[in-house]
Amino acid sequence: MTVLVEAKDVRKSFETLAVLKGVSFRLDKGETLVVMGGSGSGKTVLLRIIDGLLRPDGGAVMLFDQHIERLSEEAMLPVRRRLGYVFQGAALFDSLTVEENVAFPLREHTDLSAREIHERVIHFLSLVGLDEKVLPQLPAELSGGMRKRVGIARALIGQPDVLLFDEPTAGLDPTNSKLVGELISELGSEVCDTAIVVTHDLELAKTVADRVAVLIEGRFATIGRLDDVLGSRDPAVQAFLSGEAR
Repeated sequence: MTVLVEAKDVRKSFETLAVLKGVSFRLDKGETLVVMGGSGSGKTVLLRIIDGLLRPDGGAVMLFDQHIERLSEEAMLPVRRRLGYVFQGAALFDSLTVEENVAFPLREHTDLSAREIHERVIHFLSLVGLDEKVLPQLPAELSGGMRKRVGIARALIGQPDVLLFDEPTAGLDPTNSKLVGELISELGSEVCDTAIVVTHDLELAKTVADRVAVLIEGRFATIGRLDDVLGSRDPAVQAFLSGEAR
């Protein structure tokens, strides 16, 4: 298998608070890894380190066989373009239309014509179940579920090798959470087959995960196939999972 992402003993603290205390994993091409943990456990910090938005205090991070932990921002840019990042709140630009939001990466980083960009925007919106009617709308005019879909379309439009999802079902009702989970699963088989999904949503993990890692007290308490994780005898893992299942 081709390893696209690998972390070795990654550590990160903020002042006196140690958030990550030695996290290690590898992500193979074609795999979806779900990282679970409670609020404040460091899930998003780990995702931002993988994307190069934060630097670890120690350990190593490799993307596509390249160490990134000490890369300059300029050197990180071409590496980051191979990643698609779906932020928890979608992180859409409030003053831009849906079309402008989704087109933004192409306008910033390619020489494609306005017509080509427009056609790609329509295509990638269609992949997340949205049609041309949403193009002129502003984010404030969209439902929470639609904003999530627009955020996913924007992450996809650069045709990344790996997608990073930060709490993709946070703030959604059960129906929209289920739809987003199904969408992520479909994208894995059709568009981008490799992903890291950070979530506390056990049902989402059951829908999309090839492997699950549970982050407790700064380390992965367990990492493996979903059935193995659900059957873990670690009391901390079981306490976390039973809490999320309620």
